[in-house]
Amino acid sequence: MKATNNSKVFSRFTTLDIVLMAMLAAANAVMTVFLSPVNQALNGLGGPIATSTITGVYMIYGLLAYYIIRKPGTALITYGIGAVVQAFMGTAYGILSCFVAAACYLVVAEAVFAIVRYKKWSWSVLLITGGAMVPLWFLFAAQMFGYTKWGADILMIALAVRVLSGIVLCGLLTKLLGDALVRSGLLRRFAASRGAEA
Repeated sequence: MKATNNSKVFSRFTTLDIVLMAMLAAANAVMTVFLSPVNQALNGLGGPIATSTITGVYMIYGLLAYYIIRKPGTALITYGIGAVVQAFMGTAYGILSCFVAAACYLVVAEAVFAIVRYKKWSWSVLLITGGAMVPLWFLFAAQMFGYTKWGADILMIALAVRVLSGIVLCGLLTKLLGDALVRSGLLRRFAASRGAEA
């Protein structure tokens, strides 16, 4: 029985899986273009802390793909495609940032779901994953974009806000969107439609 379950968990990605991951990655790249002026406006209004409030939105596409597909490597492929698409479309933050951010997100997401053996898809797991994906990229971003000049107090507040944003706008929103799509019947051919909640 265990061998059967393991074979299901590590089953190959279907064409539909790949198409879904590519679509979510492309949608994120387009969304990122529109978020750039929003980010600049927030920066003008409240500096680094204000811009930190929307951090979770940048990560959601990979976590949503994982929640729907539920196969090891989903974050690797989805965030990888996302980085490539963003690089081609152009980004105000530089091409390198696309790949470094994607690498940070996918490492954490893959680690979390490996720890729970790709069997737990509850609110708590998604909220934890959304928050946990933030700090690693924040460390790299602080060096790449000069966040260190903000001062320790601003850095800690910005990090806390980003983690909260990851929990709400990535983890929580993934669960809400994923479950809504399941109820709509659009995900009948994906693992999310078959349950596995605990």
